[in-house]
Amino acid sequence: MTGENHAMKAIAIDGPSGAGKSTLARSIAKTLGYLYVDTGAIYRTIGCFTRENRIDPKDEAAVLAALPRLRLEITYGADGLQHMLLRGRDVTEEIRLPEMSLCASAVSAHPGVRAYLLEMQRRLARENNVVMDGRDIGTVVLPEADVKVFLTASPEERARRRMLELEERGTPQSFETILREIGERDWNDTHRAAAPLRQAEDAVALDTTGLSFRQSEEALLRIIKERIPA
Repeated sequence: MTGENHAMKAIAIDGPSGAGKSTLARSIAKTLGYLYVDTGAIYRTIGCFTRENRIDPKDEAAVLAALPRLRLEITYGADGLQHMLLRGRDVTEEIRLPEMSLCASAVSAHPGVRAYLLEMQRRLARENNVVMDGRDIGTVVLPEADVKVFLTASPEERARRRMLELEERGTPQSFETILREIGERDWNDTHRAAAPLRQAEDAVALDTTGLSFRQSEEALLRIIKERIPA
C-alpha cells in the first residue's frame, strides 16, 4: 500500500460519538484496499493510560508530562484490523469499555496532546492510502483529503446503537445513561478550544438515522466513488 507520496489517496470521515464512523470506515477501507486509521482509538489509549496511572485526564500539564512514558504503537493484524499497544500491551478491547469514553474526550481536548499525535497520523496518510476517522480529520489532520464526509445520526439513534454494542460486549448500560453520556461527549467535543468537532466546509454530510448498516455503507461508497473515480 506504499508508493509515491503524491499518489496516496485519503478519505476523512468525521462526526460525533456513536455515529458509526469506525464500523463504516473499517468496512469501506477493506472494500477499497486502503489502510484504516481509527484516531479515536489513539485518544482512548491515552485515556486508558491516564486512568491506569491515576492521572486526572482533565489536567493538561499532568497528561503532557506523562506522554514521554506512553510508548503508544499502532499495529495491524493479518485481518487488517488496527490494534493499539500501550507499553507493549494490546489494549484494543480494553479501550472500548464505557469508562474510557469520557477519559478519551478529556485528553483529546488538550492542544498539546493533539499536537503530539498530529505527525503520527499524517505520516500514515503520506505512506498509505487511508480511510481515517475521528473528530477533526477533514478540518485539521488531513485538510487536503480527497474525500471528506461528515457522518452523523440523531442522539437517540446513536444511543440505541451504542446500547446494542455494549450488550454484545457484555458490558450493558441503560439507554438513559448512554444518551446522557453522548450528550456530554457531544458538548465537550464541539466546545473544546483545540480542534472542535465541526463539519469541514467541503465535507459531504451523511445522516444515517433510519439507515441500515448496508444502506449507510452504500451511501458512503457512492460519495467516495464520485470523488475518486476507479
